[in-house]
This record gives sequence, C-alpha cells and structure tokens, in this order.
Amino acid sequence: MNPQISQQMQTSLNTVIERTQGYLFREQFIDGFWWGELESNPTMEAEFILLHYFLGIQDEKKFSKLSNHIISQQRKDGTWGQYYGAPGDLSTSVECYLALKIAGYSENDESMLKAKKFICSKGGIEKTRVFTKIWLSLLDQWKWDGIPIMPAELILLPNWLPINIYEFSSWARSTIVPLLILMDKKPIRQLPENLRVDELFSNGIDNVDYSVGSPSNQIGWETFFYAADQVLRLLDKLPIKPTRDLALKKSEQWILEHQEADGSWGGIQPPWVYSIMALYTSGYGLDHPVIKKALGGFKAFEIEDKDSLRVQACVSPIWDTGLAIISLLDSGIKANDARLQKAGEWLIDKQIKSEGDWQVKANNVRSGGWAFEFENQHYPDIDDAAVVATALHKIDLKDKEDKKRSIARCVQWIEGMQSKNGGWASFDKDNMRSFIARIPFSDFGETIDPPSVDVTAHVLELLGTLGVDQYSAVIEKALNYVLLEQENDGSWFGRWGVNYIYGIGSVLPALRAIGIDPEHEAVKKASSWLEDHQNSDGGWGETPASYVDPSLHGKGPSTASQTAWSLISLIAADKGNSEHVLRGINYLITTQNEDGSWNEPEFTGTGFPGYGIGMRPDTSETDDGGQKRSDIALPAGFMINYHMYRIYWPLCALGRFREYNSKND
Repeated sequence: MNPQISQQMQTSLNTVIERTQGYLFREQFIDGFWWGELESNPTMEAEFILLHYFLGIQDEKKFSKLSNHIISQQRKDGTWGQYYGAPGDLSTSVECYLALKIAGYSENDESMLKAKKFICSKGGIEKTRVFTKIWLSLLDQWKWDGIPIMPAELILLPNWLPINIYEFSSWARSTIVPLLILMDKKPIRQLPENLRVDELFSNGIDNVDYSVGSPSNQIGWETFFYAADQVLRLLDKLPIKPTRDLALKKSEQWILEHQEADGSWGGIQPPWVYSIMALYTSGYGLDHPVIKKALGGFKAFEIEDKDSLRVQACVSPIWDTGLAIISLLDSGIKANDARLQKAGEWLIDKQIKSEGDWQVKANNVRSGGWAFEFENQHYPDIDDAAVVATALHKIDLKDKEDKKRSIARCVQWIEGMQSKNGGWASFDKDNMRSFIARIPFSDFGETIDPPSVDVTAHVLELLGTLGVDQYSAVIEKALNYVLLEQENDGSWFGRWGVNYIYGIGSVLPALRAIGIDPEHEAVKKASSWLEDHQNSDGGWGETPASYVDPSLHGKGPSTASQTAWSLISLIAADKGNSEHVLRGINYLITTQNEDGSWNEPEFTGTGFPGYGIGMRPDTSETDDGGQKRSDIALPAGFMINYHMYRIYWPLCALGRFREYNSKND
C-alpha cells in the first residue's frame, strides 16, 4: 500500500471491504441475482388504494396496512413529499389525504387536519398536477372537462408525423395509450358523501374554475398547444366521430399486446394502473385473465410486514445484479467465484431477444439488451445493458462461447441505438422532440427520452473495457457529445442520479476506460469541482433540490453512494492517494455499520428531474414551467432511494482505492 496510508487504515480498509462483501453474499438470492428495495414516495400506496376503490375491490386489511405506511411517511407539519427531507408537495399530499379518507380516516383526525391546512394554503385541489386531477376525476372529485384534451385518434397518427405516440418516451407512451381510453370514456366511481374531499377546494367546490389555464407568454409551443386544446374541445363535442371507435379499438389492442409476463406494463406503476383501469372501463371484468394477471403481478412489487404494506414503483434486479458483480470483482473477489458465475448465468438467461417499441426508430437493429426489471420484454434499457455486459466481460463463466455471443449481441444492439448527437438515451433512439413536453397534459415527469451523459458514459466504459480500437468510430462520436455537455465549472448534469456528482461519477471512469489522459482539461476541471464540493466530514452529498436550485449543485449531507461516486471519479483521475480521497475513504470506513452496510435515508437516484425534457433545462426559459422548475419540492419530479446503492457503490470505491494504492507502492 501507499506509504501515506497508515497500517491502521489498511487494516480497517480490509475489514470494511470484507464486511460489505459478506453483506452482499448474504443478500444474494438463490437463483444468483441481487435485488434491493426501490423506495419512492407515498403516492404509490395512495394510488394503490385509489385503484382498488375504483375497481370496486374493498380490502380492509390491505387498506389498513397501506394507510399505516402512508401515515408513517407524513411529516410533523402534516405534509407528504417527493423525497427524504423535501418540503411538502401539494399533489402528493392531496392523493395521500384522499386515500386515507377512503381507508377510514376521519377528516377531523389531527393528521388530516394538518394535511388539510397545508393543502388549502397551497391553493387546494385546484392547483394539483394533471395526473392527480385524473385520479380525482375517476372518483368524481374533479370534472373530466378540467383535464387537458388528449384525443384517442393520437394512436392512429403515423410514425412519420412530428407528433405520434412514438415521439413520447417509452414510459410516457405506455401511460398515454390507456389514458386515451379513460379520457374518452370518462369513467366515474362515485364516492359517498363521507369519503368526499370537498374540504380541499380552497374556495369551495361551488366556486371552482375547471378551465385549463392559458400560458402567460403569448408566443411559443405552450401557446400553440393551448390553442390546439381549445380546438380539440370543440371537436370532442361533435356527435359523430368517425375514427373514434377505430382509435379506441387500436388502443385496447396496443395495451393487450404490451402486457408483460408478470402482468405489468413496462414494469412500472403508471402504465400498469392506467392499463388496468382502461381495460376495466372497456368491459374487461375482474375475472378476466388479463385483469387477474395484472392485479396478481403487483404481489412481486409489494413489501409487507405485520403492520404495513408499501408498493414499489418498479423493481431493479438486473441493475442491482450487474453493479453488485462489478463491485465484488473490484473489491477482490475472483472472476471464477461460483457465486458470481451463478449471477452471470442468470443475467445471460435474462437477455432480451424479442422485438420492442425501440425498433420504430431503429428497425434495422437486432435486439440484445437487458431490461431493468425481471420482466420487461418491450423496453430493454441501454444503461442496464452496458452495465450487465461490463459485468459479464469480467466474470470467468464456464460457457465462454455463450458469454461471448451474449456480449457481442448486446454491443451490436447498443451501437444501433446510438442517437444522432453521439449519445445514448435509456430506451429509445433519437427521442428528442422537446416541444412535446409543452403540451398542457405534460406537467409531471419527463415526456421524452433524449440521450444523457450518464448513460453514454456507461456505454463508453463498456466499450473501453472491451477494446477501444474496434469501436473507435462509435467512441469518438460519443466522446464529442460528452465533452460538449460538460458545464463551464467542470461538472456534468446527472439525468438518472443526483445530480452533478452522479454525472461526474459516470463520466470520469468512462474517460479513463477509453484511454483519456488524467491530465486532459475536462478531467482536471471535473476533479477540481469534486474537490471543491467535499464536505467537512470527508464525504460528498447532493440534494435532489439541486435540480431546480443552481446554488445547491454538489451540496447536501454526505451519503455513502455519492461519496463513492466522487471517490471512483478521483481515483479514475489518478488522484487515488490524494488528501481528498483519503478523507473520503475514512468517511466510508468510519460510517460503516457492523453488518457491512451504510445508513442512507437520502434519495440519490432519479426517475424524473421534472423538466419534462430529461435534459438539463435552458435557464433562459421563462415559460409556465418557471415555477415548477424553481420549487425544491420537485412537484413534477420523481426521486428514488435505491437501497442497494449504499452497498455496492461504496464497495466499488473501496476496492478501487485499495487496488490503486497497491499498484502505486
């Protein structure tokens, strides 16, 4: 080891690594994979209650357990939020309040009174997001006329038009299609008087303005789509709609064709619940095999104990398994370890070789990626594919030819999915029509799936690991994209992790893997940024609020995962024995739990930054999105706490640190 490292630190380092290795192997499932909880926010449980109520399913035991979890997530001020430490969010709080009332809570309970006070202070139900208003409309607490128009004929538009369902991101697309049915049929499940939430209207239910508000600026896509919405409302009132039945039938068929083997749609909550309700509204009973399969599939997403039940928005076994393998290898576990071989064989069996929506824009490309979830044949994930192929390359599998074929098939798929600007998105190719995010309907989440630096970096790391020369043209194009995306201060925006720490944490190891010299200006600027943002305790942290507040870039309480990303970056920048790295390693050593884990209640994963476009926003924009882009409650965002991040990322950093210093004795 490097002479700067004391004998005590060397001993502690070895002990900490062994503990975390032991933790991971104890957590490995018998089939070989790893799978940690994906924690989000209590709208998951609230909407689960609302779904069951809409379907006429009364399950008092389940409602009680779900409501117990919702109550446990309520803050002292009566609010519910999007992430740990976030301010209260209006829409989240409204959904939780309604769900609790349906589950049996009285509006006079102290927890409900506090929530009501907050909700009304923020403008009440009238100011909630569109998706919350859809839930309220389904239960007759909002008028369907107060929802932006989305005509069912959208499904009939050809792929070559600038607006069609395949210009939306995969997750938006699979959510919009069932909503086309719901927004046409406008179903309602009446609430009895004692369950209504009329008290949440700020000016009383008789004084509500249900009109869709016009944008403040007079020129731009918002104004265009607002005008289109007004025209579509008039057309929707026509007694004869010659193409409506065809559109509804095609939407129904699209939904049926996209159901996964586990009963889900896209392996994520929003399209799943809306697809169930769309089919139910179309005449599919609860005893229909499709509905039964869909409802039964939720079981794998539920985490239940004696008193509570929580529902994951998604599950991440492929992602967790790939990263767990890499961290174990980085920390010294042999490539021919039987436990890693079993994990590798499980991953190879999960490779996707069937067709998917991505082929609309990449129709000459053969499939070969991996999904994020156990079952998601329609939407393989480029990020997961890059990580899995990297992990497989490093394992010494018994069937070497099978491994070689699997990696080769994956790489040719990834090459075919490269977008025109040189980067890679998560699920689609060239999904970059940002004007789509300006439709009145899109006030929550990301509507498109453009390339991101972090996904592109993971692909570059894979290609560098496999051999730079054979992929030189692809690498050059991607490298140019990454370098152009670097901020003036040296950081990179993090699309799928919080935030600039994640961006740098993805890019610097990738640059090293493809042979970029640590003295390169981009590397030096990024590593200096990290050094400048180290906390006094030696760790690094960044709050999700950094997505909307530039003053919070790289700032927040230290976390194990974000400290690990920073250390991995600095080690890649050839600063593995610097004072900054030593302090960061010491932070991980001193904060580890006896079982080999770390505590991390903070949310360091990102589902939606909340801009609608998925890219860092243009700060010069002054449209109606201005308010949502400055609210640190992230009303249009979706943050994630991956419970395995606090395990495999620190192990990866500690292992790379030990290896770096052993080579620099």
